Amino acid sequence: MASGTSFLPLSLLAMLLLYLTTSSEPDPVPKPWPLQFHSVLFMNRSGALQKVDLWYDWPNGRNFNIIQHQLGKLTYDLEWNNGTSFLYTLDSDRECQVVHLDVGILRPNWLEGANYLGQKYMDGFLCNVWEKVDFIWYYEDVTTRRPVYWVFYSGYSAHVMTFEVGKVLEDANWQAPVYCFNEENSSLIKSVDDN
Repeated sequence: MASGTSFLPLSLLAMLLLYLTTSSEPDPVPKPWPLQFHSVLFMNRSGALQKVDLWYDWPNGRNFNIIQHQLGKLTYDLEWNNGTSFLYTLDSDRECQVVHLDVGILRPNWLEGANYLGQKYMDGFLCNVWEKVDFIWYYEDVTTRRPVYWVFYSGYSAHVMTFEVGKVLEDANWQAPVYCFNEENSSLIKSVDDN
């Protein structure tokens, strides 16, 4: 009988080790962004606060940030998948800057390959956290899988206030003003492309 009782704990230990090695789940991966959504973000850049209306429209190759600076200007950042961005105001100053980057808007799966860091509470939500190329840390609600927060390497952070999947801005609102297409802005596009 004594040999039978010593065998039982060893077999339980072996079964426990087998269970632990076979039942480990892979790290979670971030949910790809929906093809179209609207989100309200509160952004903080070292104390400079902004409220951003983010309109993401992957099927039409466009992304729009309508940025209200705290007690300041309302600016528009209209980005296209061909790398062209229009940064402008609609006030009497009629400011516009046109830039061309080598990349377009973020793909829905832009977080693919991010490093999983574990779980952390952010803004009252239990989140899975990932880091991508030492550039951004991204927090996604464990339960709903909606984005909650992200922060760039510079400390520039976004708190996600709303996230409306499938909401689309009307096409008429995606047009940069005519003064963005004058000669001065055309030369700016050329000079950025040449560098």
